[in-house]
Amino acid sequence: MADLKFEDVSITYRTSGRNDRGEVHAVKNVSLDVPAGSTLGIAGESGSGKSTLVMSVLRLLPKSSKLTGRVLLDNTDVAELSFGELRAVRWTSASIIFQGAMHSLNPVRTVGQQIIEALELHVTDEWKTEAARKERVVELLGNVDLPAEKANVYPHELSGGQRQRVMIAMALACNPEIIIADEPTTALDVIVQEQILTMISQLVVERGISLVMISHDLSVLATACDRIAVMRNGELIEVGPAGQICHAPREPYTQKLAHAFPTIGDPASRMRPVSRHEQGEDAAQERVGVANDAPVLLDARRVSVTYRTGGRKVPAIREVDLQIRRGEIVALVGQSGSGKTTLANTLIGLQEPDPGAEILFDGTPIPTKPAQLREFHKRVQLVFQDPSAALNPKMTVYESVAEGLRVQRFDGDEEQRVRQSLIEAELTPPEDFIGAIPQELSGGQRQRVVIAGALALQPELLIADEPVASLDASVRGEILGLLLSLRRQLGLAALVITHDLGLAWNIADSVAVMHRGQLV
Repeated sequence: MADLKFEDVSITYRTSGRNDRGEVHAVKNVSLDVPAGSTLGIAGESGSGKSTLVMSVLRLLPKSSKLTGRVLLDNTDVAELSFGELRAVRWTSASIIFQGAMHSLNPVRTVGQQIIEALELHVTDEWKTEAARKERVVELLGNVDLPAEKANVYPHELSGGQRQRVMIAMALACNPEIIIADEPTTALDVIVQEQILTMISQLVVERGISLVMISHDLSVLATACDRIAVMRNGELIEVGPAGQICHAPREPYTQKLAHAFPTIGDPASRMRPVSRHEQGEDAAQERVGVANDAPVLLDARRVSVTYRTGGRKVPAIREVDLQIRRGEIVALVGQSGSGKTTLANTLIGLQEPDPGAEILFDGTPIPTKPAQLREFHKRVQLVFQDPSAALNPKMTVYESVAEGLRVQRFDGDEEQRVRQSLIEAELTPPEDFIGAIPQELSGGQRQRVVIAGALALQPELLIADEPVASLDASVRGEILGLLLSLRRQLGLAALVITHDLGLAWNIADSVAVMHRGQLV
């Protein structure tokens, strides 16, 4: 089995062009040991250097990076490996579960073909024949609670959580000695999250593999890891046993992380997400919610959606009735694959419902013609779940946020509106982000750019599909606090899609629960 060591590792990025900030220090003098068969969790805010550190293990950092110190894999400096040696190490000695599943999977190959590819590149006696490799794929899908027939589908035919489970199956394919998991359960509902964490813990015990897991949620890390290291601004600020880090942390920042997630039923956290800023005088008013006689803004009746694939009809949504009042925040909760995102796309006019459905916005049926839909989308905006897929990799942050304004022919001060939207989404100072492209941002920062783009048009209704799934605890609180603030100041209504009941307790006036396409 392999040991993993980081010896005084520092990593910097070179920046250039409009967003030239010289050398950016992403990781600063980090030393960590991960003995064979042990488990280590790495916690910290978005942009703290967690992913940069672990990507150095298999030399997956971009060319603009510079690493000093040593990363040792089984006492071998990975910087000294030839390409052939590095290729042999990947998948078999160490494998990575990436955070953005849709961004990491090949969109034109079935998930079964993509898992088999790793088995073909690293053939062993266990899967020497094609039949054995197919059996291995079925076994791996079963390990992550996916039926065997999912091997024949493409990534876009799966929900976000299902795609993440495929990524986990791929990482396990060649029985690696070390698994590096970068936010492996971010997109998963709590039921599947528990299954995945239990499965990973069992693999660690049964096979003696090592685990390095990244998360902004200390409770997730404590479930699967014996030790936890906490990073902030690229530096290691605290390392210790999981129990001590979660229940008796020494550093104030770690204490903040430990108390960031709400306890369902706790009156102190009701309508009060953890935030860096003090609550305003009007915050207490949030607790009373929206009056039942507030006018209905969105009224959906008998909404069904049926997909047709391979000559078969697959019902995605069945007879859903949903109302959202002005100024109301509704949480739509359900497991991965329950139909939440399909319903959101239908409510905003991106998915055509089955005949018989009626969707009214402010008393008027939502339009179907492109010109009318464009006008409608000034009033209703959608925040997508996967920021890596939602953002154009060649467009700067400014262009991404301004894109909606230009489509809607905004006649005000575009630059001022873009800057204000970035500030509202906690991307401050905006000068540091305006010229950046998505690859230069952390996952959480990319999600905030998507939110800023939606807020730029100042909509009446925001439909947010897992808006804080990829955000760390403190930024999550800021975004949820922002939604409450916008509701208070502008009367903004929101449909927040989530698998997290704690989020619903934090900000929602009412909760709608979906299961297998139905509102239960």
